[in-house]
Amino acid sequence: MSGAPPGERIRDPHIWVDADACPTVIKDILFRAAERVGLVLTLVANHAVRTPPSQYLRSVQVAHGFDEADHYITERVSPQDLVITADIPLAAEVVSRGATALNPRGSLYTEANVRERLAIRDINEELRGMGATRGGPPALGKRERQAFAGELDRWLATRR
Repeated sequence: MSGAPPGERIRDPHIWVDADACPTVIKDILFRAAERVGLVLTLVANHAVRTPPSQYLRSVQVAHGFDEADHYITERVSPQDLVITADIPLAAEVVSRGATALNPRGSLYTEANVRERLAIRDINEELRGMGATRGGPPALGKRERQAFAGELDRWLATRR
């Protein structure tokens, strides 16, 4: 028996990708996984993003503007969904809505760690604003790609 109210269909899990800054290698891992398990994956960006031809892969171009892709995703995310993002405020919103958020470096955001990461992000932004720190994260390496693929596979395994 379904947990949905009469006449309401339970939607399949969906993978949302905050695609503006998502590395190509991570998108390639996601494309293969969506095809393999038959889940719909949507790339959301403020520029056109091409996807390989597939019934499971989609892309949406949102208006240019601050956090437009984030707003698009948060308006549509459901608790059974996965969101791929390096944007900590978006991850915090996704987690608060009961969905899962995964960083392209393979780090899973949880209720237990997302607030701490948000606080650290805010401190780092303040330090950058004062000129105390510069630069961004190091290049995505093999270890991060493997960590990402492992977390993605664990999430997918719970959806089968």
